[in-house]
Amino acid sequence: MKRGYLLSFFIITIAFIFIGKLFYLQIISNANNQNNLRSSTIKKLFDYPERGYIYDRKGTLLVANKQSYNLMIVPREVAPLDTVEFCKLLKIDKAYFLKRFDKAKKWSRRLPSVFLAHLSKEDYAYLQEKMHKYKGFYIERKLLRNYPINSAANVLGYVNEVNDEVANKNPYYQPGELIGTTGVEKQYESFLRGIKGVKYLQRDRFNKIIGPYKNGIYDTLPVDGKDLTLTLDSELQQYGEALMKGKRGGIVAIEPDSGEILSLITMPNYNPNLMVGRERSKNSVIFFSDTINKPMYDRSLLAQYAPGSPFKIIQGLAGLQEEVITPKTSFRCFHGYKYGAREKEFMGCHCGIFNQPIKLQQGLAKSCNSYFSNVYRRIIEKYPTASEGMNAWSKHIRSFGLGQYLGYDLPQGQKGLIPDAALYNRWYPDGRWRATYTISNAIGQGQILTTPIQLANMTAAVANKGYYYTPHILKATSDKTPIDSAYTTLHSTTINPKHFPPIIEGMHDVFKTGTAKHVRLKDIEICGKTGTAENFKRIDGKKIQFEDHSIFVAFAPKKNPKIALVVYIENGGYGSMIAAPIASLMIERYLTGKTTNKYWENRMLNTSLEAVYEKQLKTIKGESTEE
Repeated sequence: MKRGYLLSFFIITIAFIFIGKLFYLQIISNANNQNNLRSSTIKKLFDYPERGYIYDRKGTLLVANKQSYNLMIVPREVAPLDTVEFCKLLKIDKAYFLKRFDKAKKWSRRLPSVFLAHLSKEDYAYLQEKMHKYKGFYIERKLLRNYPINSAANVLGYVNEVNDEVANKNPYYQPGELIGTTGVEKQYESFLRGIKGVKYLQRDRFNKIIGPYKNGIYDTLPVDGKDLTLTLDSELQQYGEALMKGKRGGIVAIEPDSGEILSLITMPNYNPNLMVGRERSKNSVIFFSDTINKPMYDRSLLAQYAPGSPFKIIQGLAGLQEEVITPKTSFRCFHGYKYGAREKEFMGCHCGIFNQPIKLQQGLAKSCNSYFSNVYRRIIEKYPTASEGMNAWSKHIRSFGLGQYLGYDLPQGQKGLIPDAALYNRWYPDGRWRATYTISNAIGQGQILTTPIQLANMTAAVANKGYYYTPHILKATSDKTPIDSAYTTLHSTTINPKHFPPIIEGMHDVFKTGTAKHVRLKDIEICGKTGTAENFKRIDGKKIQFEDHSIFVAFAPKKNPKIALVVYIENGGYGSMIAAPIASLMIERYLTGKTTNKYWENRMLNTSLEAVYEKQLKTIKGESTEE
């Protein structure tokens, strides 16, 4: 027995020795080594990876990299130098030198930071020979973004230098490194940036580099960023941007059966290459200070507009779902709709059908205000109280993605507004409001606000007969990372699929006999809806009306739709005059790769609304607009 105890004791002792040694090697020793790595005798150099490339859905290169160089500084290592000579070498003045040196010291005396960014190849070659004279300075190779195509700046976004605030919040970054600031560059920064490599170099007691620390066992290699393939169709994007030249507004096109964004256009826009390198700072000041054209303002995602007549599409669907109308229900129009106390209020209409029965399909094709005002009123008045009716109506409308952030994978947006009972109960605290108080909602005016991407998504949901996928811009990554399930999850509307066919037929009639018959295509069945939204601004307390906004939503083909889009033109007038032709041209270009209607193409390419915008600006400023 004693021998058995002795053997057990011996085994346990050996085990504890091994465990202790392992603990020392992995914990104590590693901690000491980590401390050593932070020692002043160790120089830490980053090896930067190549940022991921970005392609469109067909493999067209949208974003690449180009070589650049940064002059780096480690303040505590800077030896006395001839400041005048150094400034002359760098083509800067002494005040700028002192400013940059002071900033570097405030960030860290022992860590490197950027002293002068984006040196040219010529500057690099010249300076490289002189750097041995200036201790504490060295040149670091960097990559800048390059955009082979002047297009889609709002989608791609741009990268910016990391400032002290960002570096303090995120230990991964050092001041002067690049980080995605807007668009895809920001949304997918963690994919695109890759992983920095690190080299640790040993110094001797004279502060000279004598070689790798511990033969480089702690060094790591950089891992290049992932390449991204976007859902964007670059050819369609460029074509739409050309059609929008001289205009303000947005175009959004979506593939209905996937939610993939085919084009996301905002105008005016800017050349993405102008936001790269040493010129970026100067150009950004110019772009952001332009409060008139707003080239940095993405109208396709941020602009909140009244949807106008395209809203009648889901107004009709809500009426069918609530069973207050059928496809055969008819109303009459007397050049408008009378409402209010003793019907003294009047909403005008330009459908051109006077005192004749108008059914749902014809009401859509001719865009009759009277028809959809009756539908709206019936929905609200179906319920015991206006509040209940309003909430029932609002629920249907919101189910199409309106009045909410859609959850797309771009870093900015607006909710828009779909009113509910709570809004009107705040406005009328005594509760004495009814459908006629809010009748403008019937035709997409009133309090309703939507963004272009919301209207495109709404149209995709109609094309799908009652469901949609969250719009998204990322199609694939080079390492085949699975797409977020948020973009493959089906969202159903509150409308029964059986109610969509008559609405779709009405949208088809818009091209056959309605407001867009002049831009119909011979071989493609398009379903669409024109819209004209009134445009008011308050100036010195007065409500002044400017030129209406031009709107068009459409999808095609009628069977098995491949594209759904919205075209929204600020101050473009009737939807049939500018928005509808642009939509027709883009649909044909996407589906066939060509354009057959050269008359409308040339007209849209050469139509500019600059004079209209200039006149509006003068009115706002109180200047005379007389010729």
